[in-house]
Amino acid sequence: MFLLLALTQAGCRRWFSRHLLHKITTSAFCGLLVCASQLLYTQSVTAASNRKPNIVLVLADDQGSVDAGCYGAKDLHTPHMDSLAVHGVRMTQFYSAAPVCSPSRAGALTGRWPVRAGVPNNCSSKRGEGGALPAEETTLAEMFKAAGYTTAHIGKWHVGYTDETMPLAQGFDYSIGHMGGCIDNYSHFFYWNGPNRHDLWRNGKEVHEDGYYFPQLMADEACKFIEEHHDKPFFIYYAMNTPHYPYQGEAKWLEEFRDVKYPRNLYAAFIASQDERVGQLLAKLDKLDLRNDTIIIYQSDNGYSTEERAHFGGGNSGPYRGAKFSMFEGGIRLPGIISWPGHLPEGEVRSQMAHACDWMPTLAELTGVSLPKTHLDGQSLVAMLKDGKAESPHAKHPLHWQVGNGPKASWAVRDGDWKLLGNVRDTADLENKPMFKLFLANITEDPGETTNLADQHPEILKRLLKLHEEEFAGDPSK
Repeated sequence: MFLLLALTQAGCRRWFSRHLLHKITTSAFCGLLVCASQLLYTQSVTAASNRKPNIVLVLADDQGSVDAGCYGAKDLHTPHMDSLAVHGVRMTQFYSAAPVCSPSRAGALTGRWPVRAGVPNNCSSKRGEGGALPAEETTLAEMFKAAGYTTAHIGKWHVGYTDETMPLAQGFDYSIGHMGGCIDNYSHFFYWNGPNRHDLWRNGKEVHEDGYYFPQLMADEACKFIEEHHDKPFFIYYAMNTPHYPYQGEAKWLEEFRDVKYPRNLYAAFIASQDERVGQLLAKLDKLDLRNDTIIIYQSDNGYSTEERAHFGGGNSGPYRGAKFSMFEGGIRLPGIISWPGHLPEGEVRSQMAHACDWMPTLAELTGVSLPKTHLDGQSLVAMLKDGKAESPHAKHPLHWQVGNGPKASWAVRDGDWKLLGNVRDTADLENKPMFKLFLANITEDPGETTNLADQHPEILKRLLKLHEEEFAGDPSK
């Protein structure tokens, strides 16, 4: 810096001696140069301080409630996920928007209960079919794009497979990934049902990258995007397809976990492969000195899977009942971390309730961008994140979940310590025991939801049932 200033002084002095020496003294020149230098420095500092922070929303796919070292897992390799907790705020009562993929993503992207956002069930995994996040819904990408951000979707989409509902039509400047529910990580084919079909798209056009390990493709694409757009604020929706089946951890990690019991060994290897790519993303931010200028959010979309394609398990809900598809805690109570070094607390834990729909108002407050002019169900978490003694905004605003429509829809409502569930089953129970019509639990006293208190507290059941019915009365999309 001093060398640059000296060279600048020398060059200016030559110019002045050639053109204005007869009009200005050396001391006056130096005074002008110092003033100019101070002005430039002040302007650069002001510009840096006025720049809005970057946003990276990392969404894991089917990661269990306690499946990270910072959440208590002793048999997994997750140093990079854990580093986000070291440099951020880790939440122990963080809830996803739904216990299944598409509704969960719709809630996180719009700040609205998924049913209200028009996504009561999983969206289509076939090109051209309906079943999607409606185009009129405002996404995080659209909110940030309106504020001057460059926006990117990288990874899984699964909230629309038509031109009008794919990422470029929902506020993203750039998109690379698969549009359906899952893919093989090497061929990028969707194998759920026939005929099997290829599913990899860049900016709305099908592309082929045979043999390119999808988690690595995602990391490479994200790092390239950051490199190309680091000079202005960016928003990246980094939607991983891991550890969703097919479990395809790399050979070195399969060897590392060879002594772990099946199917945990397969799941652990895939988690380690996932964590390695999270580390590459963080390393790029560090290399470009962007870590303190970037808000990073990490969450899972729903609990771990017990489906046949997931080898009937592998993940872990810890003390919580249920798994993916279940409104019990194991289906919706998941890892949730936010990191913004130098601006939010580091290495702290919050036990207050938080929800994926809260990200939109939270990020709007942190970045100073304007919220969309629509009804939001999420609440800002900023006060709670900054002060561990502040109450959750959901102390006054109950939490709601619903998957499906009609009398057989699965739903839940959480108000304070009490949680009422309707049409719920324990998907971690492979014996597939009958569904509970109504299940009432005190989550503070019984976080494992072991005892149904519906008959013991009819007045609480009635109050929570009324809250649920009033929330989704009439057209739930309003």
